Amino acid sequence: MVSLNKVKLGLNMKFFIQTFGCQMNEADSQEMAGHLQARGLSATASPEDADVLVLNTCTVRQHAEQRALSYIGRLRAWKEKKNPRKIIVAGCAAERLKKNLRHRFNHIDLVAGAKSIEEFPRLLDSILGKDYNWFEESEISFGAGDLRNVGKPLLLGQEETTAFVTIMRGCNYSCSYCIVPSVRGREIYRDKSIILKEIEDKAAAGAKELMLLGQTVNSYWHKLGTAPYSPEKLGAVPNFYDFSDLLTDVEKIKGISSIKFMSPHPHYMSDKLIATIAASKKISSQIHLPVQSGSNPVLKRMKRNYTREEYIELHKKLSAAKKDLQLSTDFIVGFPNETDEDFNLTLDLAERVPFSLAYCFKYSPRPGTESHAFNDTVPQAVKEDRLAQLLKKLETKKECSASS
Repeated sequence: MVSLNKVKLGLNMKFFIQTFGCQMNEADSQEMAGHLQARGLSATASPEDADVLVLNTCTVRQHAEQRALSYIGRLRAWKEKKNPRKIIVAGCAAERLKKNLRHRFNHIDLVAGAKSIEEFPRLLDSILGKDYNWFEESEISFGAGDLRNVGKPLLLGQEETTAFVTIMRGCNYSCSYCIVPSVRGREIYRDKSIILKEIEDKAAAGAKELMLLGQTVNSYWHKLGTAPYSPEKLGAVPNFYDFSDLLTDVEKIKGISSIKFMSPHPHYMSDKLIATIAASKKISSQIHLPVQSGSNPVLKRMKRNYTREEYIELHKKLSAAKKDLQLSTDFIVGFPNETDEDFNLTLDLAERVPFSLAYCFKYSPRPGTESHAFNDTVPQAVKEDRLAQLLKKLETKKECSASS
């Protein structure tokens, strides 16, 4: 690994990271910050003071991607104010757009897509004096080494008592509306010993609250033996270490007082996991469990792999496990071919399940997803009306947001 090229880039360099999107991106930003700090750069709370600016992008919705592209365009003026400044674009939009992004914005110095996060140290050195392929994707297994920001200071402006720990990357699901699998890849799981060591280190450094992260965080598993993997029997086979087992081990770590996780999938909210949640003294009562729709036909077209009845039953079980449960969720309205009856079933579910918080979105087609090829039969005005009705039903208007 080469050291910082101080002759080329100057002494006392500072970096600023702008993060769009989910907690996974927040965790990735922490990791990138650690690698920048390891090369002698210090964090700054203001982009105007920075010599290196990292934009960690999101592409889950068109609005998020457009926001990032607009930000990148404005960075040309930022870069020209002071030489030499460097711009790094990372994350999911960087993964999806890749070389086209570099061609559109020639003031970008480095593009590091979401699949290349393990290669970030090497890619970073490419703009500090070594010649690497900027668009090369990582072929390193996620569990091959510990590349987290272990024991390093958190980014400026973040609570030092909260630690984000990524336990897996990617998603094996194929929800018809979701771009994530194509930009994050298939599921790759970190070794449990590496995860637990990182949590111990962060607890020793002062972390009190823990957020375990994964695209479908509760699908995590770690093979202990040679039996074939079966999602339906996850947790029932002795030589499999699953998400419930991980939570049990994390519970034992001294210094951690609160455990949260994002985002679980209803399909993997097993009875074993619910029993683990019930027995825990540290797992938070705040649980986010996306439902997306209250209509079984819509859920089937979305490829969510559960029914409204199963989701309602999960709520009952979680309520019994956590008496003070605060269940939050996601809704999408106006999915292709969503009828008035379908939408009324969503309203009905929103009434049956007492959500503490809901993030609500109008459906918008994303290139590269299966639903992009569907005939989007729901007029925009109808989507707007349905969103307004749902917001009113949930009475969380300030907490919900729409995506066009």
